[in-house]
Amino acid sequence: MTAHYQLQGNIAVITLDNPPVNGLNLATRKGAVEAIERALTDQQVQAIVLTGGGNAFSGGADIKEFNTPNMLAEPNLHALITTIENSTKPVVAAIHHVCMGGGLELALGCHYRVVTPGTQIALPEVKLGLLPGAGGTQRLPRIAGLELALKMITTGAAELSENLAQTGLFNELILGDCLTGAVAFAEKIASLRPLPQVRQLNVVHPQAEQLLEQARKQVARGFLNAPRACVEAVAAAVALPFDDGIAQERQLFKTLLLGNESKALRHAFFAERAASKIPDVPSDTPQRVINTAAVIGAGTMGGGIAMNFANAGIPVQILETKPEALERGLAIIAKNYQNTRDKGKLSAEKCAQRIALITGTLDYSAIAQADIVVEAVFEEMQVKRAVFEQLDAVMKPGAILASNTSTLDLNQIASFTKRAQDVVGTHFFSPANVMKLLEIVRGQQTSKEVLATVMALSKKLKKVGVVSGVCDGFIGNRMLEKYIQQAGFLLDEGCLPAQVDNAMEKLGFAMGPFRMGDLAGNDISYAIRKRRRIEKPDMLYSQTADKLCELGRFGQKTAAGWYDYQAGDRTAHPSELVNQMIAGHSKELGLERRHITDQEITERLIYSLVNEAAYILEEGIAQRASDIDMVYLSGYGFPLHLGGPMLYADTVGLNHVVTAIGQYAQGTYGSAWKVAPLLQQLAAQGGQFNR
Repeated sequence: MTAHYQLQGNIAVITLDNPPVNGLNLATRKGAVEAIERALTDQQVQAIVLTGGGNAFSGGADIKEFNTPNMLAEPNLHALITTIENSTKPVVAAIHHVCMGGGLELALGCHYRVVTPGTQIALPEVKLGLLPGAGGTQRLPRIAGLELALKMITTGAAELSENLAQTGLFNELILGDCLTGAVAFAEKIASLRPLPQVRQLNVVHPQAEQLLEQARKQVARGFLNAPRACVEAVAAAVALPFDDGIAQERQLFKTLLLGNESKALRHAFFAERAASKIPDVPSDTPQRVINTAAVIGAGTMGGGIAMNFANAGIPVQILETKPEALERGLAIIAKNYQNTRDKGKLSAEKCAQRIALITGTLDYSAIAQADIVVEAVFEEMQVKRAVFEQLDAVMKPGAILASNTSTLDLNQIASFTKRAQDVVGTHFFSPANVMKLLEIVRGQQTSKEVLATVMALSKKLKKVGVVSGVCDGFIGNRMLEKYIQQAGFLLDEGCLPAQVDNAMEKLGFAMGPFRMGDLAGNDISYAIRKRRRIEKPDMLYSQTADKLCELGRFGQKTAAGWYDYQAGDRTAHPSELVNQMIAGHSKELGLERRHITDQEITERLIYSLVNEAAYILEEGIAQRASDIDMVYLSGYGFPLHLGGPMLYADTVGLNHVVTAIGQYAQGTYGSAWKVAPLLQQLAAQGGQFNR
């Protein structure tokens, strides 16, 4: 049973019991309806209390039912709410810990609501490309006010119950046991009539139209349709009778549910959860304790990695070889925290605590007892070798030795130690204290225990951990190489950096390839290309990026890259010098520059990612297609509403992708295209990457 019925005197208590958050699946909805009907026929019962077992009232829809017929099967949530609303006996929602989504809509259908302090209250459907579809857009503005409803519904952000106490949403704030207080409240109001219904209220606000217009302008700035639909649904609550507003809400919900945007956001939701599952590493695999950490290198990346540990409450030591480098790194970390404090995003107390958790040393022996050490030194194999030989000599048995390498062979790095089973890749993304992605690189001898520990650590650090096998560039940077390769070819053939970047950003990318290069530092990819030319002399690149670096234009760090920059300003200004250099290089190659459409730009760049990803899947470097999507959604600025490169390819059709690649293979740099066998096979079968 997922809904329990019991009597406390003349009060019927119905408890939702579907752990962990009492998701409103079909069985729970049925159980709740049956329990209410039972209470209505029991003459002893004077009032009904509806609550949730464990540590939640209800978190809303049960994610196990997503994309299944049960999600909307009768009794659906509308039917359950109607049963409650039409009850001839008062129904009191006893809310505690978590009340979100359909759970809040359920509570809004009750006649009364009592709540304990600290309860998380939210309507987060917009984060899945949807809107509250069971009356939330109609009831919340009526009971809590238009301004708050717009904020909660369009952002999905959670609010603490005590901060909503003055809105009218709750009838009583219960300071003791929630159920005891709710039963006492129910006894007090049992005989009161008529029974209040939120649907009977009107949305009253003297500046309703101005608020709605302001909300429309705010949501128009993004690429997502769901926030726009949320505003229009709330507007219906202002302008229309309740039943007409509900009809409008249902239509908007249905349109969003069937659209590609919601499919993409729901895909991302499930993909993030799937990424943490490693097929051959059982969930009960023993994990090592991580109470202390160390980071080798106090540069930008090392400092950012150290901040991740401090943010999670883990003391961390940073090791440097020179005192001035260490002092500079620690000073930058302190400044970063202080800037966050000054913006009001961190209390002075927490700021001081986190800074205090990060200390420095110049001596390897000082970090010997750390549970994990992350190397974040220059991306050169001999530099890594020197570090790992030192770590092998001093670190305690069982310490995890992690490398932040972004491209180098982790198996070779592990061979520099006598404990390859303890070596793992932890590829953080810059800025490491901000970016969500953590590529966890599994070496040939990395133990399952280490892998399970680092995956759990990624969650503690609030990262999206994705496992990758060993290859040059792992998942993300291996694919990125093909993307950057095509971007360079586009310059040779007729594009300028701004056109390429603008085409990608219009599609929803956070940055186009050239703005991204200027931010990351063009010298980094320059060094990688020089290494790869030795290892793979037949690799084809445009020479424009090398010419740029030979001019000393490394990006924002030098105030000159693909674009010009002004002191203290990160705005990218097109560079006449660079544009002339690009045109001159085309002439040197004997290429006649041509007009290139935005469609060709976006297809060549995205399909280069997709094609290389298909090779990565075939080779077993990635565990599943959705893992690749998570890498690009959380680490490379791929548009969330497109769901990642693999889902995007599924959406446009793999046959279309293969046909387009065939056309581009006839072009100037056609030899760079070779359709991956897996992509060819799936396209021929009418299949998809994400099944």
